[in-house]
Order: sequence, then C-alpha cells, then structure tokens
Amino acid sequence: MKKLLFGLFALTLFISCTSSDKETLSPPKDYTAENDKEITDYLTKNNLTATKSSTGLYYIITEPGTGAQPTASSTVKVAYKGYYTNGNVFDQSTAAGIEFPLSGVIKGWTEGITYFKEGGSGVLLIPAHLGYGSYPRGGIPAGSVLLFDVKLISVSK
Repeated sequence: MKKLLFGLFALTLFISCTSSDKETLSPPKDYTAENDKEITDYLTKNNLTATKSSTGLYYIITEPGTGAQPTASSTVKVAYKGYYTNGNVFDQSTAAGIEFPLSGVIKGWTEGITYFKEGGSGVLLIPAHLGYGSYPRGGIPAGSVLLFDVKLISVSK
C-alpha cells in the first residue's frame, strides 16, 4: 500500500515533460488570470481567507505548528490530500504521510511547505504555473488549479 501511494504521489508531483516532448506540443498557454479567478471564487464560495505570495501561490495556515520550519532544500514528511476546486480528489497519502525532498516537487509545494512549521497544517492553492503548467501530467488536465490539504509531520534536513 505504501509503495502504491508513493507511486501515485511521485506520479503527481515528480512527472515532467522532457524538452523534446514540449517541442511537439502546442505553445504553452498562460492560465494566470483564469487560475487566479478560479482560486478567488473558490475562497469566496467557501468563506476562506488566504494569503497570496508574490509568486501567485495562495495558502491558508490553519495550525501554525511549533517545530522546525523547512527550507526549499529540506526533506519533509507530509500527510496530504490533493483535489481540484470542484472537490474531486486526485491523490492523497495515508495519515502517516510520506517523506520527500522539497527540491524534487512542483514549485507550489517547494514554496508552500516552507510556510509551515512541524506540526502545522493548512491548504495550498496552487495555480498552474506553480504546478504542471499548460500541459497535462499524470491524469491532471492542463492549466489545473491544485489544492492540497497538508500537515507537515517532520523536517529532516
């Protein structure tokens, strides 16, 4: 079961097109404006307040945590659930979480997890340019806004 979950997580967070794959695809589309509207509409509909970073990442810290705070080069253990703004879940870990280096995941995770301390939890609302951009990946449609409920269990580096 752990291997299956890690495989799904790896597929979701680590897959990327090679440059030769991108050359055969249409030019990338800028989803920034429509992703921002989708996120702000979601926040309004669900009566949520989020912080928007300079990169366009939105995040909500529901529990700040009290332990170590990771950097972009840290290895972390996180429990998560990934879903779209319509609520459809595309991936999730077990409550025990999984461990991975933040340097090897999508930009939204690399940045977003650094806002939490060990024991902290919240939501990352990741626009496409910090996720998988304008190309579909592992069943995730091009231009998708990705939401993750996250709990930072530990920081090991």
